[in-house]
Amino acid sequence: MTAATAPTGALSPLLTRLAEERATGALLRDRGTLFLEDGRIVHAESPATPGLDVLLTAGGGLTRERWREAVDRAGARREVARFLVDSGGLAGGELEICHLAAIFDAAFFALSPGSGPSRFRRGATHWIGSLRPVPAEAVERETVRRRELLDAVWPYPLLDTAPVVPREAAPGQTVTLRQRALLHAADGVRTPAALAWALGRPAFHTLLDVRRLAAAGLVETPVEQAPRPSPADLPAWMTQAQPPDVALLRRLRDALEASL
Repeated sequence: MTAATAPTGALSPLLTRLAEERATGALLRDRGTLFLEDGRIVHAESPATPGLDVLLTAGGGLTRERWREAVDRAGARREVARFLVDSGGLAGGELEICHLAAIFDAAFFALSPGSGPSRFRRGATHWIGSLRPVPAEAVERETVRRRELLDAVWPYPLLDTAPVVPREAAPGQTVTLRQRALLHAADGVRTPAALAWALGRPAFHTLLDVRRLAAAGLVETPVEQAPRPSPADLPAWMTQAQPPDVALLRRLRDALEASL
């Protein structure tokens, strides 16, 4: 199957093809990697999102020491997830929920427009091991839904990458505990991605929170600067230097001195 025969609207024709082939390996893109097993997505990671370790340890359900122990003892066998559950370090349900959150979070960025060409490393697996696989179609569908949700809340994509600048709440305006924590961490320098790492939250949920705060007037909405016209785009009379009218300047000077 070629990219031309992929379903209309597919975010990644190569992912669609790999799912149909029931392929196993790693689909690498500039903004993230999707790991497939028998055509289904079993893990995903992106430099734009906190990893599974951050999501698990930030909430207090798992200590960092316990996580490092699992990686050290079971990483080479690609069985970190199983070790965490079998050793009593984490409940299976909690691990699955965080893992699904990590998959959808990383996939949102990995499948984003402009994420570069796709490459597939056949047979590659991730050391976390196999948990609950997710159909590739479901991941793409959720990615599209999330894009639409962001624009429905506040259609200003610059918010997603610009430093988050908080504003004072209006008298009587309600701010939730979750919003208050984000605003407290926003220092005018951190971007939404940096805030997600600092707070241990999924990156997409942080983007959504920032857009909601901007819609409520609690975060500055950056204004896109219109590009300055180049000299080639301007009329010739605007770009050609004109010699000063010395006689006119002298008459203006004399008139000013006479009025003093």
